[in-house]
Amino acid sequence: MSKTAKWVIGIIAALVFLFGLFVLTIVSWIFSDESDETVSTGGEKIAVVELKEPIISSEDIVRQFKKYRENKSIRAIVFRVESPGGGVAASQEIYEEVKKTRDAGRPVVVSMGSVAASGGYYVSCGATRIVANPGTLTGSIGVIFQFMHFQQLMDKIGVDQTTIKTGKFKDSGSPFRKTTEEEKQYFHLLLDDVYDQFVTVVAEERGLDRKDVLKYADGRVFTGRQAEEYGFVDTLGTMEDAINIAAELGGIHGKPSVVKESKKKTLFEKLIGDAATEVTKIRQEFLQQPVLQYRFTSPN
Repeated sequence: MSKTAKWVIGIIAALVFLFGLFVLTIVSWIFSDESDETVSTGGEKIAVVELKEPIISSEDIVRQFKKYRENKSIRAIVFRVESPGGGVAASQEIYEEVKKTRDAGRPVVVSMGSVAASGGYYVSCGATRIVANPGTLTGSIGVIFQFMHFQQLMDKIGVDQTTIKTGKFKDSGSPFRKTTEEEKQYFHLLLDDVYDQFVTVVAEERGLDRKDVLKYADGRVFTGRQAEEYGFVDTLGTMEDAINIAAELGGIHGKPSVVKESKKKTLFEKLIGDAATEVTKIRQEFLQQPVLQYRFTSPN
């Protein structure tokens, strides 16, 4: 067999493999779904909704809250928050859905994990009760807006970029030039307004004077124990404690049944693990920059 023939066969085999992988991905995506699994058995039901990542999109969490709110067999919801926050709008949408569920008469108890800061705290404010571990990092009441500049890099490699715009602020935050002082003032006005919205929600939901919130609303994080002292959470406790509180608020006598959504992995995901999912999240987060964020940025 000639060398050319071997190359042709190899290319055809690679194309067949890629096509098969593509078909497998489509088929497995079509037949994948979410179903509820029982975490612990008992009497009447409590649902658990988990937020265990930076807040990029509100869609999945909002969908779960709506689903459980409309399910009459669910007496209460435990909202497990393990997040440093994220996008402002997405955080606000989740908060509104949590609040809507609470106001509809369905108790919502937040259980804070290791970190429930900034947007993670914002979404918690809509709950009936907030339970934090003593060592939980929460708070971080503030707004951050970050973007990168590539001007020096482009100058070094000899690449130029032209922008044609209709107003002086149209390309504010462009990575291809330095930000002017006027633009920085403009961005501060945006941040101040969104910051004010955060402070207002905390003050109203926690029943605190605005001046008392402002004392701690400088972006700092505090422990769960400090948060209880300052009035930002209701009590200290574990996930199990939060479930018991939810059962009590939901009028459940005895041990409740706990259910949560379990997403069935597609065949494609089983083959390659969670790598593709993580790459997708990173890509989504990068492509949506710059964006106003209620987000705690850790030192590491």
